[in-house]
Amino acid sequence: MRNKRTLLFFMFALPLPLILLSLCVGPSQLIDFQKSIIYIFNFLTGSTSSVQDETIIQTIIFDVRLPRVLMAFIAGGTLAVSGAGLQAIFRNPLVSPYILGLSSGAAFGAAFSLAFGFLVVQASAFLFGVIAVVFSYLAAMRHKEVSVVSLILAGIIVSGIFTALLTVVQFLSDPFKLQTIVHWTMGNLHNTGWQSVNTTFIPAAIGVIVLFFMRWKLNVLSLGDDEARTSGLNPTYGKLIVLIAVTLASSAVVSSVGIIGLYGLIVPHMVRMMIGPDNKVAIPVNFLFGGMFLLVIDNFSRTVASFEIPIGIFTMLLGAPFFLYLMKKSKIGWG
Repeated sequence: MRNKRTLLFFMFALPLPLILLSLCVGPSQLIDFQKSIIYIFNFLTGSTSSVQDETIIQTIIFDVRLPRVLMAFIAGGTLAVSGAGLQAIFRNPLVSPYILGLSSGAAFGAAFSLAFGFLVVQASAFLFGVIAVVFSYLAAMRHKEVSVVSLILAGIIVSGIFTALLTVVQFLSDPFKLQTIVHWTMGNLHNTGWQSVNTTFIPAAIGVIVLFFMRWKLNVLSLGDDEARTSGLNPTYGKLIVLIAVTLASSAVVSSVGIIGLYGLIVPHMVRMMIGPDNKVAIPVNFLFGGMFLLVIDNFSRTVASFEIPIGIFTMLLGAPFFLYLMKKSKIGWG
């Protein structure tokens, strides 16, 4: 019990220090780690700065690094919470926005908007994200019941369809837009600015807040439809609210940073291993740990080499073996 309390303390205490530390990490030749530390310390304490090139340092930290750091934290936390919500309502540890086709559908919608100007990028991502989830759910439904295995298979098929459609969009796009779409589909934060943060924050926050207030209902929904009805909860209505919230939040993230593969699968499992399956605690911890974990991965991706490696590559390399491990170990059920 004490270990769990200590872990929760660090989960809530570490995000701000990690965000401040991440502001000091970057490949810039004009500002090293020491200069960044000194400038941030002086800024927070109101001390007179003695660092040379203060204007350049201020621009790099507040206009380049800060929006990227915030976006990484928001994206990681949102995808982790979304994965936890989906795993609860479908009562399966192998479900995630990526597996259900939501990420691929939102990616196609965003790329279609970027290439042909169809709707606003985020509106298009949300629309096709909803379409992908609905297709997956309907394809898996037999006799008004949804088998877990059928749902995963349907999600993989729908994801493949939207990935193929995304390839068609890339083929039809002009070379200038094609380069943007290709880099974006890898999962990338290198073009993140304040505009991206502002447009992503509101829909992501709405989805996360809905899931936060639904967290105790997620415990009931994870027990099954019959138990939910016995507790006075309408399972269909509850699942619909969760699906809309997850789709809104995840599509907002995908439309801004691209596909971050399998992240919504691995982080909820890590959280369950650390603090248990209680969603009343797991939902906020998923957001905090998911944000911190993706921020650490992003710091690594932009400093490990002389060139920046797309963050989606790292998450897929981490997520794919973990997913295979779960497939091997799990009985395709809940618990």
